[in-house]
Amino acid sequence: MPQLGETVQEGTVLSWYKKVGDSIKADEALFDVETEKVTTEIPSPMAGVVKEILVEAGTTVPVGTKIAVIEVGDAKPAAKPAAAVPAQPAAAKVAPAAVTGQGDDEIIPHSKLRKQTAAHMVKSVATSPHVLQAVEVDFERVDLARKARGEAWKAREGFALTYLPFIASAVCEAIAEFPKVNASYTEEALVVHRRVHLGVAVDLQFEGLMVPVVRDAQKLDVAALAREISRLAAAARAGTLVPDEVTGGTYTLSNSGPFGTLITAAIISQPQVAILSTDGVRKKPVVVESAGGDVVAIRPVGVLAQSFDHRAFDGAYSAAFLRKVKQVLESRDWSALI
Repeated sequence: MPQLGETVQEGTVLSWYKKVGDSIKADEALFDVETEKVTTEIPSPMAGVVKEILVEAGTTVPVGTKIAVIEVGDAKPAAKPAAAVPAQPAAAKVAPAAVTGQGDDEIIPHSKLRKQTAAHMVKSVATSPHVLQAVEVDFERVDLARKARGEAWKAREGFALTYLPFIASAVCEAIAEFPKVNASYTEEALVVHRRVHLGVAVDLQFEGLMVPVVRDAQKLDVAALAREISRLAAAARAGTLVPDEVTGGTYTLSNSGPFGTLITAAIISQPQVAILSTDGVRKKPVVVESAGGDVVAIRPVGVLAQSFDHRAFDGAYSAAFLRKVKQVLESRDWSALI
């Protein structure tokens, strides 16, 4: 069983493309494997004949378990083991059909992805004492950049310039000052990560949820973050994410903003210690301080809500982090950065 991602410990053999006695070429599909993150087609690392299949389809085994034996024939083995070829994610590949016939009710069997998500959420709530804190953010400066650059951006890049990459950039800057939010909790220590691997939750047309990871997000500017978030979201929906793109996240963004939500208490992705919900931005009257006195203005305002693990740090630390994110979003000249 191959190691499909740095945090993946086991995999389930979904199906075999070959049976005992069949010949196989190097790099030819041998079997499908499913982990908690992704479903992947595994090619043969060599040419030969399948002599034994040691793990039947439907069986889950730890990484490193011997699952098959290939007897090498006259053909030369591949120069190096072939990389895994991504297949459809679990939600798309094994989505069950709805079952009707029980009165007025519709019975929809849980997909593999839904079961895995459910188990992860229950485990997280049972593991971490969740605390929710939120701040209102005036997105006026972000909107100025989106209005000034948005049309040209979409024409050039092929997708809209949303609030999310600006928030991601502000989060990375705030993490540099408050690094404990970018950490993993263990019973003996808080493991603070120096690199920000930013998970971004992606809805799969209401059939499930994937969280691809923007690696080393702290090194990317707003434009690069926008491109990478868009690329990963498209890959998630197309079912072409590779295992390393859905593992190793250190902090997560959950984006319900497009649906106009007010505030969301998101559940932490273990073993991370915090997750930020980005909710809807809407125009509302706010008090704006100026040299001439306070005035009431109409501004685009949204809520950023962080759920954090109270074992890792306290409310003051989380609040200071949120204040920094807010300050960056409200003070930066974003137009100059796009």
